[in-house]
Amino acid sequence: MKRRSASETLDRRVRVGPSSIHGQGCFALIRFEPGDAIGTFEGVEVAEDDPHVLWVYDPERNRLIGRRGTNMLRWLNHSDDPNAEFDGFELYARLAIAVGSEITIDYGAGSS
Repeated sequence: MKRRSASETLDRRVRVGPSSIHGQGCFALIRFEPGDAIGTFEGVEVAEDDPHVLWVYDPERNRLIGRRGTNMLRWLNHSDDPNAEFDGFELYARLAIAVGSEITIDYGAGSS
């Protein structure tokens, strides 16, 4: 899938608001096509799990790296049929996402 880079800051691409899935969620302010960059999951590296920690496998270190989210992407909710996915800490649309739609990811095993 072709990856298109983000040309606007995250706050011009997504907003946080009440979610029908759980608590708060991230919602599209612009339309995303499959492969479009949505943003980077930013935060400090941590060694312990927490509600807003994203774990990514780092092949150079041969281990999982945890990052506690400090930007809006920490509010991403789970879906069994997500419209976005991470490549490292970079979030991309895997399906077309309409303006106003909640952006979701698959939390992986044990997420239900």
